[in-house]
Amino acid sequence: MRRFVIERDIPDIGTAERDQLRAAAGQSNSVLKAMQSEGKPIQWEHSYVAGDKTFCVYVTESPELIDEHAERSGFPATVVTEIGKIIDPTTEKP
Repeated sequence: MRRFVIERDIPDIGTAERDQLRAAAGQSNSVLKAMQSEGKPIQWEHSYVAGDKTFCVYVTESPELIDEHAERSGFPATVVTEIGKIIDPTTEKP
């Protein structure tokens, strides 16, 4: 499986209240569950909310499944980028 970061342009998402974010997560999860029941491997790991954007990390086989999720959920997939490598503070250690 491959890992992707999805940049979503969503006006005013950064000022959304907890209930609005909860509803958005529920909508996304509902579509993911339906897709998984159809045998389409796709998983949402987490998202970052910043200003008028979200940056979501997904694990799936192809960007086409991300596009399908975006269409079915109503959340745009403005930019989809495959993650090649992950580094963190422990990367410097041998």
